[in-house]
Amino acid sequence: MASQKAGLPTNSSIVIPRLFCRDPARQVDFCVGAFGAIEFGRRHGPDGGVVHALLTISSEMIMIESEWPTLPSRAPAPDGSSPVVIFLYVENVDDVVQRATALGAEVIVPAQDQFWGDRIAWIKDPSGHVWTLGTRIEETTVGQRDERWSQVVSEEGDADA
Repeated sequence: MASQKAGLPTNSSIVIPRLFCRDPARQVDFCVGAFGAIEFGRRHGPDGGVVHALLTISSEMIMIESEWPTLPSRAPAPDGSSPVVIFLYVENVDDVVQRATALGAEVIVPAQDQFWGDRIAWIKDPSGHVWTLGTRIEETTVGQRDERWSQVVSEEGDADA
């Protein structure tokens, strides 16, 4: 058994994404419904609305936060233009995309098999956060990935000509 690291709460993830949202309650519902997240608790603000929630997706923690006027962090633009994309491995990417879209997500890139051995799709959730969803469908070697990547680059070069 690994020893507990100093300064780390028991059973805590080392890296915990904090997603700022205009409607945190809706984001919690989305993560629970689309990704099977488990909610560990939420805090309410003076107006009764959700201002913070702690969830786990599989064994990894994620926090859902309300925008705070005293902090610079803001919810993403509605068009999904954010420098941050969350990559989430799931058991079946096609099933998760179907659940996510039923809950209001928009497909940015449909599910497709990738040269490195994953099937991935990109979605934008109702709060504007962008997620890459992946399922490992094939274990590949470094040599296979390099060869397949060279083929992808060659095909793209041929398309531009």
